[in-house]
Amino acid sequence: QVQLQESGPGLVKPSQTLSLTCTVSVYSITTNYYYYWTWIRQPPGKGLEWMGAIGYRGSTYYSSSLKSRSSISRDTTNNQFTLQLNSVTPEDTAVYYCTRWVCRDGQYCAMEYWGKGTLVTVSS
Repeated sequence: QVQLQESGPGLVKPSQTLSLTCTVSVYSITTNYYYYWTWIRQPPGKGLEWMGAIGYRGSTYYSSSLKSRSSISRDTTNNQFTLQLNSVTPEDTAVYYCTRWVCRDGQYCAMEYWGKGTLVTVSS
């Protein structure tokens, strides 16, 4: 079974950069075109928000509302992918999840696996 685990600081100061890493176990992030490695967040009391994703060859995709502040990259040697969110504010406080999205030729598209999530608080 595929496992994903988020890691990074739980507290970030306003105007600083939020940086998180997702470590993937069992399955290689460089295998198969129909898998996308995705970041999703959920602010307290609010719904899920898709942030962006990276494909198996390194192509990146971003939410239009966060694109100017977001950067997703990967480390294939350690089978990890990362999220950086610049210029954070208290409104960026949320539980951040890394996930695996599958979408093969439009036949089946879904979030197959989720990490447990990690709470990041933006506060001075």
